[in-house]
Amino acid sequence: MAPGLLAEVGPIVQQSAPAHRYAIITDSNVGPRYAETVRTGLPKDSCEVLLIPAGESNKTRDTWSRLTDQMLAKGYGRDSTVIALGGGVVGDLAGFVAATFMRGIPVVQVPTSLMAMVDASIGGKTGVDTYLGKNLVGAFHLPAAVLVDPQVLATLPLREVRAGFAEIVKHGVIADDAYFLGVASDVRKMLDKDGPTSDRMLAVIVRSIEIKADVVSRDEREEGLRKTLNFGHTIGHAVELVSGYSLLHGESVAIGMALEGRLAEQIGVAEAGTAESISRALQAAGLPTDLPRPFDKKAVLEAMKADKKGQSGKTRFALPSRIGAMAGEETGWTVTVTDDQLREVLA
Repeated sequence: MAPGLLAEVGPIVQQSAPAHRYAIITDSNVGPRYAETVRTGLPKDSCEVLLIPAGESNKTRDTWSRLTDQMLAKGYGRDSTVIALGGGVVGDLAGFVAATFMRGIPVVQVPTSLMAMVDASIGGKTGVDTYLGKNLVGAFHLPAAVLVDPQVLATLPLREVRAGFAEIVKHGVIADDAYFLGVASDVRKMLDKDGPTSDRMLAVIVRSIEIKADVVSRDEREEGLRKTLNFGHTIGHAVELVSGYSLLHGESVAIGMALEGRLAEQIGVAEAGTAESISRALQAAGLPTDLPRPFDKKAVLEAMKADKKGQSGKTRFALPSRIGAMAGEETGWTVTVTDDQLREVLA
């Protein structure tokens, strides 16, 4: 990670994932701004830019199919590398293309959103959404490299910057209380005009990457400890789906964390005051902490039943015991919650 790294992506990719052909997968927001910078660093005629429409609603099997068909039609083979240039949607989708094309080719993640920098690009989770929920079809496929240029945050819309703080807050909740408190006190400054490219933001991105990478290194395929990274996502993914993706992922996860924090206290696994601390930090970032009104709470419950984190027909949650520590170590880092308990917290 370094300011100005985007201009060096081409040479770095050639070292970390050398290939005969390169496919830059990006979207209609990011591609026109940054794709040419990346392409000019690669050998002439070795690279194509494959563009998808921006937005979560395009992270589908249909889009995956179109991209793989385009690569086949253009003659890409197993000696190819995918470069995922964009936010979390592009990273997930391009990673899934790489995981499945010719049974797997390298992918280099070049995240351009705060959300992708601190979370989505780290750890090798790839996938697409279905009508039943987010990321229900996918694969684990670790990137050959993750290249982060924090300077691109200067062009990121404020709403997207705010959304990225949901995952930053989450990392503090699950693993580092001092980091959590520091983010909560400084977040307003980091949302000011020059805040996204400040040294403080750089330090926050570095620490979040460290937390995510440490958890993933100890549990790459989410068989135990990595489940803690799902805090806020069980309710959050359901909220995002029911909203028709009118809510950003980070906004939905913020609602999920606030509600799941209350749930943790309600069922007696979290210290008193944990939920309030989480909500205050999220609100300082300008993120929502309650369901919009009106909102179909029954549909949220139904969406959670299809969640991939469920087991034996029961909904399981990653819940905090306090800021900086998670509950459920003795039960695989998840806690079973009843529908009645969920209805009460949603109400």
